[in-house]
Amino acid sequence: MVTLFAGGIRSLPPDNRATGIFKSELHGAVLIGRNGLAGDEQADRRVHGGPEKAVHQYPIGNYALLAEAFPEVRNLLVAGSLGENLSVAGWDEANVCIGDIFRLGEAVIQVSQPRTPCWKIDSRFGVEGMTRFIDQSGLSGWYFRVIDEGMVAPESEFTLIERGAHEVSVNRLLSTWREHRPAAEALELIASIPALSANWVKKLNDRAERLKQLS
Repeated sequence: MVTLFAGGIRSLPPDNRATGIFKSELHGAVLIGRNGLAGDEQADRRVHGGPEKAVHQYPIGNYALLAEAFPEVRNLLVAGSLGENLSVAGWDEANVCIGDIFRLGEAVIQVSQPRTPCWKIDSRFGVEGMTRFIDQSGLSGWYFRVIDEGMVAPESEFTLIERGAHEVSVNRLLSTWREHRPAAEALELIASIPALSANWVKKLNDRAERLKQLS
């Protein structure tokens, strides 16, 4: 069973900057379009939302790890609190691959890239270091593009229907990226995944080229 979340734009304390990180659980059917769930909004479309980041899934199991690291906000670390649209037990960065295609209700969605955590997470929970911890530990979640639009409801099934090319997990991508000096070939292999979003392809290839120049 899936849990769905969406939300509008709100002010984020302490400086009241606009954010879409606050989501509420949905209890009825909703359309998943090319840009995500109907009624879901993002404040800064330069870095959030759009066709390549239409739906964000965050592993429910990651919250226990965050609670261990930040016990002072344990009660706030619940599904939906990191701004995700989708929560489904049993899936995480280790067993989801770039390019995986899932059926979600009537919709068909494809893993396009990891999420890059931003500073708003620290402000959301009122703690310092959570964004950095998520980034360094790879507890990022991931984004989907929408291949086929359709309706989805909390009782809908979430089913893997096609494994991504090269079977590169989200965890493998992130761990390779975090290496101090990864092999340029490893970066290029990941960049060659057809389903990987264009911004990540460029990041990986640019870094691979810099590493080649250093060797």
